[in-house]
Amino acid sequence: MSTFMDLCTPEDISPPATPPNTYFARPAQRLRSSYIDPSFGDNPTQLATVLDDQQLDYIRKVKTIFQQLTPEQKQFFLYEIINCCDSQQLTFVSDIIAPKLKIDFLKELPIEISLHILSFIDDPRTLGRAASVSTFWNSLLKDETTWKTLCLKHQYRRRNSSISGVALLGPPVRRLNFSYREYFKRKYNIEAAWAQGGKVKTCFDSLDSGLVTSLQFDDEVIVVGCDNHKIEVFNTTTGKNISTLEGHEGGVWALQFKGGEKHDPERLLVSGGCDRDVRVWDLNKGTLKHVLRGHTSTVRCLKMRDKRIAVTGSRDTTLRVWDLQRGTMRHVLLGHQASVRCLDVHENLVVSGSYDSTARVWDINTGRCLHVLTGHYSQIYAIAFDGSRVITGSLDSNIRVWSAETGQCLATLHGHTSLVGQLQLSGSTLVSGGSDGCLRVWDLDNYECVHQISAHDNSVTCLQFDDKRMMSGGNDGRVKLWDVKTGRLIRYFTQPAKTIWKLQFTDTRAVVVMQRRRNSNPEEGRTAMEIHDFDIGDVPELNPSINCIETFSFLLFPFSSSTHCMNVSMFHSVGHLSSGL
Repeated sequence: MSTFMDLCTPEDISPPATPPNTYFARPAQRLRSSYIDPSFGDNPTQLATVLDDQQLDYIRKVKTIFQQLTPEQKQFFLYEIINCCDSQQLTFVSDIIAPKLKIDFLKELPIEISLHILSFIDDPRTLGRAASVSTFWNSLLKDETTWKTLCLKHQYRRRNSSISGVALLGPPVRRLNFSYREYFKRKYNIEAAWAQGGKVKTCFDSLDSGLVTSLQFDDEVIVVGCDNHKIEVFNTTTGKNISTLEGHEGGVWALQFKGGEKHDPERLLVSGGCDRDVRVWDLNKGTLKHVLRGHTSTVRCLKMRDKRIAVTGSRDTTLRVWDLQRGTMRHVLLGHQASVRCLDVHENLVVSGSYDSTARVWDINTGRCLHVLTGHYSQIYAIAFDGSRVITGSLDSNIRVWSAETGQCLATLHGHTSLVGQLQLSGSTLVSGGSDGCLRVWDLDNYECVHQISAHDNSVTCLQFDDKRMMSGGNDGRVKLWDVKTGRLIRYFTQPAKTIWKLQFTDTRAVVVMQRRRNSNPEEGRTAMEIHDFDIGDVPELNPSINCIETFSFLLFPFSSSTHCMNVSMFHSVGHLSSGL
């Protein structure tokens, strides 16, 4: 290895013509007594008074040469110099270096650049640790810009939810107290609870052992339709039964309600079933408003366009359009040759699927059939509609995509090996579930199967997905939670049951209705409803690797004045980001 002398030319480092009387003649350990005097403190001017002009000139030359060296050569030079120092001199060096290493580089920068550096951090745990570095860093991390950026990176979109009663979708004037930091914390904790498990309430009261046919809930009520002629209404938070709506003389096979928002508090519920009647209820009061008669066989499916119009499909082969305010029928939609099994509504169009193997597109306002969609060679059991594309699932194991405008078949999606009974469409993503126990995620832009998932040992009985997750229930008694983007199983959602009937979830809750085996008689079933709540504040440390309380502890409480030392690992990680700017 080259020495420092080898790196420099002889004339650059030649000593002065007249050797110093004291500085270079003395041993290193004796030099310090004259070089460092406690009275000098750390003032370089005072320190320099112990040197004559020739010595100072020589040191300046060495300094100039040092500045011209490469980083590796500088390190070698420092290594050689430090090895020549005794403990007192090393202490002196340490006293000089330590304050320089504690310089807060973010504090030295304009506030806009400091916030820009922090915007490169997309891990909330790292931001939580960063807030413990200093009071200044803690104050930086209270800036809303950082948390707004983090919400965007994590795709935490503002939906119909609220923080401390502030509506997130309201205009800015109504969201003066909105905090992106609090919103991010809440959403992050909710995501962690989804992955680890939230609070679960299991309800057996008021649910008989019969079949559950339908389920819908919002933030206040859960509505369950059963084949025992009853509609049960529960409190979403407590799980307690609020009321039982009685009046149907046969099993309730379909229901839907609308309303319950701040601008529209009245909930209007429509139900239909084996008694051929369609009933309209004021759900908040638990009272019956109208009985709509006209169907001559079981009402098998229904959809509300809004609180004024509903469409029902029946085994009598017809669809009927109802005026819910007046309690009258507007149109009878004739054309199907067999039972109407499924339907969907979008604005002024309704699509229907039938056991006659065809689907139809109808105009709600006129009652006229616009298109007959032919191509399946067996019964249609499921249908989805977004206003432009109609998706049908059939007993022939195929899925077909149709144009609602022209009635033409755009694609046939193959892959399932038996009945396709479950469909959900959102944007360009379609999820299908079949009696083969498989889930398939399709990209409708390319008509390609993105994920094929062997989800259940028996038929898929229910499914739902959003932009992050997917839930499926099956006749094997399992409910599973999946990552919709990767197709990866996140976790088993519930304990095994006898069969899963219905499930539904929102951002913060999930409701699953199932039949469980009785301990006394495993062959006998008992209907149970589970309410899973994920909006539970700080999530317990269910997994040591995910501790949300630790993540935000520095952000929620004032910074401790006793903590003045910089977190060196944090300094390096964030400093690395700033070096790339």
